[in-house]
Amino acid sequence: MVRGKIEMKKIENATSRQVTFSKRRSGLLKKAHELSVLCDAEVAVIVFSQNGKLYQFSSSDMTKVLERYHQYTKDVPANKFGDEYIQQLKNDSASMAKKIELLELSKRKLLGQSLSSCSNDELRGIEEQLHRSLQRVRQRKDQLYKEQIEQLKSQESSLRKENAELSAMWQRAEKTPQQQQREAEAEAEAAPHCSSSQTLDVDTELFIGLPQQRC
Repeated sequence: MVRGKIEMKKIENATSRQVTFSKRRSGLLKKAHELSVLCDAEVAVIVFSQNGKLYQFSSSDMTKVLERYHQYTKDVPANKFGDEYIQQLKNDSASMAKKIELLELSKRKLLGQSLSSCSNDELRGIEEQLHRSLQRVRQRKDQLYKEQIEQLKSQESSLRKENAELSAMWQRAEKTPQQQQREAEAEAEAAPHCSSSQTLDVDTELFIGLPQQRC
């Protein structure tokens, strides 16, 4: 669920204000600790509640951190950092707005809009870019089609195998016990006849004359 945007103003309900303060304070101190560990930075945070209770965090000795801070800012005008920071924000904002404007203009040109101010070289570049994009789209479509075909072939093979197994099971189930018994008896009777016909030796030679006396 997406959280709604919180309006930045004082919370009038005292209970809600205290709960929010407790949560935000814990999160702030946790982030300060993470910053000091991950980035090896020297961090100090001081928070006073509405009732005047002190909450603090320091990655090293708080007194030394405060002394270092006072030493660093002793000879610096109070508004220097504020002015520099604001100016930096203005420069970043102007640069970002310029990049967004260029991106929007490029998008419109790719959609076939705002082309009246384009030169021949710019139009040729847009055409080449669209051609490359179209090639990538077609390649992706071909890849998806091939993958789908392979999946369908695999499914077809599985269905054929399953169909063969079901057909064999159906044929076995259709035979009555009498048919199965007759087939077994027929196979048993055929086996001895085949073996005797192979081993029987009959003398058919023709002999003319007196019979020979045998001992």
